[in-house]
Amino acid sequence: MAISYDFEMAASLPAPQVAERLLRAARTAGLLDASATPEELLEQGLRTTRGTSVQVFEEHPEPWNPVVGDLGFTPTLSVTFRLGKSTGFPAQQDDMVVLVDALLATVTGDAVLEFQSEDIWLLRRGGDLALNERDDLWPPHRLALLNQPYRRATYTFTDDGV
Repeated sequence: MAISYDFEMAASLPAPQVAERLLRAARTAGLLDASATPEELLEQGLRTTRGTSVQVFEEHPEPWNPVVGDLGFTPTLSVTFRLGKSTGFPAQQDDMVVLVDALLATVTGDAVLEFQSEDIWLLRRGGDLALNERDDLWPPHRLALLNQPYRRATYTFTDDGV
């Protein structure tokens, strides 16, 4: 089974513009080369230098979607990060955080980074960014990758409430 994370956002911009911003951030971080296009991010996804598959999708969630029901916002787009098997997972998770941070800095709107509807890594609502309190998800070196102000608070889906 593939390990994948979803960054879902009620974005202030349409998916093609978000894909452009994600691509710019990935190039700056050395994760994608100059030949990559926003259209590829939207159509089939792209593989980063460490083997993470990244794809941007428009979202049209049903009302029972856990983000809608539990977190109280309706995502308009999602960025899926599927970790590759050839490079260590922690390094790919670090890359994911760099890209998510870049989107948080350039695209307004509520957002969540979650692992398979189980672990909420981060949640931004009304401009307030909260990171999960688990140190295994957010060790000091990963916290240092963020350029956004944040607080630590743990949120969960469904039975545990938000």
